[in-house]
This record gives sequence, C-alpha cells and structure tokens, in this order.
Amino acid sequence: MYEAIRRAARERVDDFTLAPRDGRAWAVAAGAVVRISTPEGPQVGDLNLWNRHNRHERFWASKTRQLQSSHLSRLDRLWSTAPFLRPLATVLADSLAWYGRDGNGARVHDLLGSRCDPYAGLLAGAGGYDFHCHSNLVRAVRPFGLAEHDVHDVVNLFQVTGLDDRGRYFMSPSPARAGDAVELLAEQDLLMALSTCPGGDLSAWALDSPAAMASTCRPLRVQVFRLADDGLLARLGWRPACVSAYAGRHGIVEPDA
Repeated sequence: MYEAIRRAARERVDDFTLAPRDGRAWAVAAGAVVRISTPEGPQVGDLNLWNRHNRHERFWASKTRQLQSSHLSRLDRLWSTAPFLRPLATVLADSLAWYGRDGNGARVHDLLGSRCDPYAGLLAGAGGYDFHCHSNLVRAVRPFGLAEHDVHDVVNLFQVTGLDDRGRYFMSPSPARAGDAVELLAEQDLLMALSTCPGGDLSAWALDSPAAMASTCRPLRVQVFRLADDGLLARLGWRPACVSAYAGRHGIVEPDA
C-alpha cells in the first residue's frame, strides 16, 4: 500500500523554504504527503508533530524508538502519546537509507537525542542565545495557539548519532547532499513544526558558541502534496489511524454508589 502511495501522482498544495536558524509550523490534512529536503546541502532539522485538533496528542519519541528504531527510515511510523498511541505519520521515502550503520555504529534521522535548547545552552556557558531549536519551535507554534510546554522531543532529521562503548551519546556531521529528502504520509490531520538547527550540519558543533556554527547552516525546504486521485487511498484500504482501544481504567476500582 505505502509503495503505491509513494508512486502515485501528486498535486502540490504548499511549498516553502525555511531559512537557517528559524522555525515554522504548518497544517497538514490526513492522507497528504510531506516532503522535507536539503536544497543546498547538509542541514539538520528538528521536527515536532501534533494532532491538529488536540494538542495533547503529540509525537512520542521514546515510544517510537521502542516500537520502531533508534533512527527512522522508510516505513517506520511516528507514534503519538498515550492514551491515543496511534501513528501520526509514516515514512514513505528516505534518500539517505543507503547510509545504514557507519563504522562508529551511528545512523541517520535520530531519535536518541533531543532538541538543542537555551537552558542546556546556559549550562554550557552559551549565554542567552534565543535561536536554539527549542526556541525556534516555540516561536513557530505560537500563531497556532500553542505554547512552550507544547514543544516536545523531536525527530532529528538528517542528523547522524550513536552511542559509544560507554553508552554516551555522540553526533557526527550530516551526510545529506543537496536534494536529499524524507517523505512522510500524514496518518491523521496534523500540525507540524520544523526548526533549522543552529548547529547546521553538525560539522562544527559548539553549544557554547553558536556564532562558530553559522557557516555550517543551510535552509530546509518543505513541500506538501495531495494525491491527484482522490479515491486512491480508499481503494488501497487506507484510513486515518484510530486511537487505542484500551478502556483506560488502569485497575482503578470505583466505590459502590
């Protein structure tokens, strides 16, 4: 089914370029395809997702890591938080699937780490820098009525990470080339937000010195498509994901009336 969706004719409904060290949010209809690409070369992007009609249902990075993998690629699903626990999106295409596992044990499209943020930046001595991914996402979602507490752990697109022999997190420069892309199928109506990481391609990562990383920063492009054949999804048996069927009692026994 997903291969047929990936190959189907499309009509573009949105297309914008996100400047370096910035953030933007946009709405996506269920059944749409979202393509995020690196038009000028390697650049990490931090992605958040919510159910468009309920901000409490949002991307659950740790559960996705548990159900899918520590790093995402084609046909992996991005799962939402409990009590909903259903796919928000599915990866249709990944031009970096060739990367696999490198000699250091690292992979691309990271779920091990989180977004960079000004709080950790202060701990590292970076001062009051306002354009970390966390802050970029906060600004991006404000026009949609969301606030800082709605921003959550991300998918680090185009980012290479791993764990060393002592279990410590490490990052490597992004292998993305101009035109590399990830495509996602929206499994429900979504609000998506993306930050172009101030670390750029991570070839000069220095949390305590954002200015030193400026030369490694590039834009990201976002395109949203609908399928040209309005009836294709139904014929393929696709439908928006349903919430978990768990009754939600959690073993709680109500007292007799």
